[in-house]
Amino acid sequence: MNMNGSIVYEGNGNLYLNITNRCTNDCIFCIRKYVDGIWGYRLMLEREPSLEDIINVLDSVDVVKYDEVVFTGFGEPLMRLDDVIEITKYLKERGVKRVRLDTNANATLLYPHRNVARELKESGMDAVSISLNAHDEKSYEEICNPKLMGAFSRVIEFATECVKEGMDVRLTVVGHVDVDVHACEMIARKIGADFYVR
Repeated sequence: MNMNGSIVYEGNGNLYLNITNRCTNDCIFCIRKYVDGIWGYRLMLEREPSLEDIINVLDSVDVVKYDEVVFTGFGEPLMRLDDVIEITKYLKERGVKRVRLDTNANATLLYPHRNVARELKESGMDAVSISLNAHDEKSYEEICNPKLMGAFSRVIEFATECVKEGMDVRLTVVGHVDVDVHACEMIARKIGADFYVR
């Protein structure tokens, strides 16, 4: 295992990409507060891998054998939007059937003059799973501790944009925190997204 932390890891028939430990939230339930990895993989990165590092690792992996390749890990992938786009293009060129982004979505606030949903779709992104975890701004701030203003409303806007772009969109909540699961599910249904309790 790489002492720096794993850039890729496997589980449930999927390949997962861990490209950053930076995040725009500090969620009260975040697994990073309790462990440094999952499934036997160390995910805390001592050094953030370059795009070249990530591609080099992926070059040695039979990426087409997985059900999905998923941007996730111990940070918010959209902190590296341009790299997510380039890696998605690379994966599609390699013949990967399905690429998914797991995101808190509020990192899109870092790119106010870009249509992030459209750029992701055009790169070949198939699906977006968005960590909602609250039904209103106040609850979101208490549970997710966002570092960016307007985070909750941006999550809903981004999810709606992804649905309009034709990607498979799923809103998720963590079931063990004080979340109004029904209200969150209604938000998902209203915008045409799937819903999942983790």
